[in-house]
Amino acid sequence: MAADADLEQPKADPPEDSNAVKDPDDWTTGDEPMTGAQASYLKTLCEEAGEEFDPNTTKAEASKRIDALQEKTGRGQ
Repeated sequence: MAADADLEQPKADPPEDSNAVKDPDDWTTGDEPMTGAQASYLKTLCEEAGEEFDPNTTKAEASKRIDALQEKTGRGQ
């Protein structure tokens, strides 16, 4: 059906000035403990990169570390 094709539109990247692209240092909740999802993914990346996992990482720190480890492990591509 043609109507079903309209339902699956690709998501566009948010514009550069969008809040969805805010620097982790500017997050109002950045100093809170990282989320469970962040902790799980960060632990996996740390294991793959041979680096130590710190369970006391904040949301903002976790986001930045995830970005860095994705590049190091090749997962960010």
